[in-house]
Amino acid sequence: MKLFLSMLCAGGLLAALPASAQSMKPGLWEMETKVASANPETMQALAMAQQQMANMPPEQRKMVEDMMAKNGVSMGLAKGGGVAVKYCMTQEMADRNELPSGQPGNCTSTRTPVPGGMNVAFKCSKPASSGNGQVIFNGNTGYSMRMNVNSAAGGQPQNMTVEGSGRWLSADCGAVGKVQ
Repeated sequence: MKLFLSMLCAGGLLAALPASAQSMKPGLWEMETKVASANPETMQALAMAQQQMANMPPEQRKMVEDMMAKNGVSMGLAKGGGVAVKYCMTQEMADRNELPSGQPGNCTSTRTPVPGGMNVAFKCSKPASSGNGQVIFNGNTGYSMRMNVNSAAGGQPQNMTVEGSGRWLSADCGAVGKVQ
């Protein structure tokens, strides 16, 4: 489960990065991320963690959902594996080019604008992880990203690739709460 949470954090960290020169549209957004690793044990652990998440007792799932909701995020499993996160971006957040984060702990990041997007790098202490990658914007209603992430699970170093995409769904956030 720790490895699965590291995967969520890697995807969630992207959401914490301001969109630099690109302005994102306020409203309901969805981000889907998938993780790949050359290590078969890592992929097996991720599959097991996703299965545990899918089979989580209702009260435990509610605790996780409530924790994410405090950050304006709704989380579930994506089609074909991976994680799907819905979040509400307010007008104020869009004005600041800021997306909500599910990332716990202490993190630092750098962003370097490039044509059509930005290069990103991050380092976190809880859970310990680091990585770098690139985000490419599709106007103000979408983006794709690819990150190389280094973390540890069970005392073993883990190198993963996190690929994802974000898309604007609607101006109305509906049931997905705003950041509290």
